[in-house]
Amino acid sequence: MDKDAEIALAEAVGRSVRARREQAGYTQEQVAEALGLQREAVAPVERGTAIPTVVRLVELAELFGCNIDALLLESSIRADDQARAMAKILDGLFLKDRQMLVRGLQELASRFREK
Repeated sequence: MDKDAEIALAEAVGRSVRARREQAGYTQEQVAEALGLQREAVAPVERGTAIPTVVRLVELAELFGCNIDALLLESSIRADDQARAMAKILDGLFLKDRQMLVRGLQELASRFREK
């Protein structure tokens, strides 16, 4: 994995951790306390400047009441994982809404390819 991919992965993991923390209703300080960490330990993870260990990811998933795969799938930089994440987003939507989102994604992808 090249350096740019590592940075992108760290940032994506951080966004995923932050989103799950906020969804669970925790502050960074509360997460740090629950995991026995220094108060300042959570912010670097959420900023993407520190990558949590597998053990820490398991602890975070338990604390947030989600599966560890939710944290990883949401932050994966692999295209097939991202496709599964998109499928979860589409799940439960009305057919017309799913079709609209897919058309929008196709249009965006087309524009990005042109650049």
